[in-house]
Amino acid sequence: MATRLDPDGWMWSQACELIDQAGRLQGQFFRLATSQRSAAVWEPPVDVFEDDRELVVVVAMPGVAGDSLSVTQEGTALVVRGVRPLPPESASHRVRHLEIPYGAFERRIALPSGSFEVGRPQLEQGCLVLRLHRIAGRR
Repeated sequence: MATRLDPDGWMWSQACELIDQAGRLQGQFFRLATSQRSAAVWEPPVDVFEDDRELVVVVAMPGVAGDSLSVTQEGTALVVRGVRPLPPESASHRVRHLEIPYGAFERRIALPSGSFEVGRPQLEQGCLVLRLHRIAGRR
């Protein structure tokens, strides 16, 4: 371990630690997709809320049009797929800095046990909101 008595080693150690921390923080917001089943290149972040009647899934995807989304239930998972296109400005400008993920995405959300009916998807303030109603008697 580098100490402050070795300034070069200490600074290098601090720089590596900050890079690792930045990578972890970025991973909390946009994780790379690892599904071998699709051409997805990124995963949007998701929040899931639950009560006795329903699950509410909120998927952050600003800039994604509703007609480029699909929501399916595959086994015990809810799968959201879509595409975030590059903005029109990207065609006539050089990229100087790019942090927002673009292209195909897929997010698989594991569902708890029970049966659910997926309500109508809603786009609200850059988020896809899905309400999954529990089907009584099939929990």
